Amino acid sequence: MHVNYQTTIVKTAEKDDRIRAVILNGSRANSLVKPDKYQDYDIVYFVTDIETVKIEEVIHQAFGEPIIEQRPDDMELGNEIGNTPISYTYLMIFEDYSRIDLTLFPIGELAKYKRDSLSVVWLDKDHLFDDIPQPSDRDYHVNRPTQRAFTEVCNEFWWCTTNVAKGLAREERLYAKDMMETVVRPMFTELLSWKIGCEHNFEVSIGKSGKFIKQYLSAEDYNRVLRTYSNANVQRTWDALTVMTTYFYELQLYLGKQLELEVNTSEANQVLKYIKYIQENPQ
Repeated sequence: MHVNYQTTIVKTAEKDDRIRAVILNGSRANSLVKPDKYQDYDIVYFVTDIETVKIEEVIHQAFGEPIIEQRPDDMELGNEIGNTPISYTYLMIFEDYSRIDLTLFPIGELAKYKRDSLSVVWLDKDHLFDDIPQPSDRDYHVNRPTQRAFTEVCNEFWWCTTNVAKGLAREERLYAKDMMETVVRPMFTELLSWKIGCEHNFEVSIGKSGKFIKQYLSAEDYNRVLRTYSNANVQRTWDALTVMTTYFYELQLYLGKQLELEVNTSEANQVLKYIKYIQENPQ
């Protein structure tokens, strides 16, 4: 069954006096993103009374029962105990596999609402959002690094690559992979984002988890990035680490020159020497 979710979302709000405004956020509000059937509907309902809307199950009445649902504000997972959020969110996937991420936000706390540059007003009964500009991804643009940020990201990268190397030498594959992907890679991605930002006047976004990086790199550079990923094979992980450290060092030098940042080449070279020693002397 085909469902026109925009119509349903807006009509539900129009019929309920407690829902005063509807805003669309996210990729569906971003003209730079190619539309596809997997895009979520990121919706905010601005309401006069969150609790009655929740209790009366207005959401399920409007959209039907989801095949899977998450209410993150009711969960201990990922939340600080005792921290009561202002808003309330439903994450829902329906039988046609459409997804709606719907947040209820209290009108009485509107001053605390953090506006998103990717916002389209679908309904505004009280003219609360007449001043919202045209949607853009400016809130998500890569920021130009300060010297301190650059120095600390580079230091974190080089420090933690030694943990990857030691894990590989000991054949502690799970540890090595975890360090590589959860600690080292974010630093690598940060430098990639700064390179891309530098080349585009810091007026672009690389997307969540770097999903737009491909469109800003040459085919050769993108292939290098892909080669930093490996399976659980020890030798292939060593190869991926070598590709990553080599590319990272090049990025350091490039950014240092382009953005007039001080580069700690001694730190990088000493760590590269140490990693090579570990690889050649695993036991």
